[in-house]
Amino acid sequence: MPRMIIVRILGTVGVMLVAPCAITAQGGAAARTPRADSTREASRLDVEGQTTKARAMFQAQIDNAPDAAAKSAAQRAMAISYAFDGDCANAVKYEEMVIAYWVTRESAEPQNAFYQQGEMANEAARVCIDAGNLDVAETWYRKGTELGLKEPTPKTHPKSLWDYRLAHALGRLAARRGNTAEAAKQIAEARKILASDPAMAVAQERFLPYLEGYVALYTGDLAGAEANLTKALAVQGNGTDPFMTSLLAMTYEKQGKTAEAKTLWQKAYDLSTAHNPPAAYARPLARKKLGT
Repeated sequence: MPRMIIVRILGTVGVMLVAPCAITAQGGAAARTPRADSTREASRLDVEGQTTKARAMFQAQIDNAPDAAAKSAAQRAMAISYAFDGDCANAVKYEEMVIAYWVTRESAEPQNAFYQQGEMANEAARVCIDAGNLDVAETWYRKGTELGLKEPTPKTHPKSLWDYRLAHALGRLAARRGNTAEAAKQIAEARKILASDPAMAVAQERFLPYLEGYVALYTGDLAGAEANLTKALAVQGNGTDPFMTSLLAMTYEKQGKTAEAKTLWQKAYDLSTAHNPPAAYARPLARKKLGT
């Protein structure tokens, strides 16, 4: 059964699908299974812009999945493949399939099942906001919070986490819609939520300057965008994020700092090697900006 390595990126996650290695009689790991090789190759094709070929491979994995968990993992990979083309509708379609799988796991593993449902909804929302489908994104961000909050006690993820993620998302959506006042309100709400739960904030506060920079960029405060996004990228854990790097590149571009922008577009391109929403947004855009 494939296992999913989850990389959390605020309200969404990146995922690498890894099948278990065969084990030799001596206990050492042998070569990867053909399924893992196929996943790795399909992911590489997406990163290189050959998404049609990648999706043919992911579809074969879906069709030939040995069990429901493996099928769900392949469906999630398919959703991310569509993200590389900025295809909100199809990404949502496949994330809904993954959510349906986790519904079947509610009795066996209720805490994880509801958390994963919320994560998948947020992942769909992330693809859609990046693609400019703001209303669809808002629907799915709200759905993600609703699903995540259904996790029964003893909760493994606090209510404050989902509240923070939603405030962060609503702040970005408000900025994209040109509603500066609402965006500022959501930033204040995000700060308040972080202050209310220091334990949760340990892992999540690094995303606040990214929110502030994002809002500044999309509401025309380029100086504020540069300051906050530079701050965000200096925080441990953020420096290798291709999406945040792209935002700062966009800021430099709007300021007329062509050389600085080009350097960061190249960095965003080079960092975009994972099969997740940040790379799915940054890699195609950086490729276009660089003319590669």
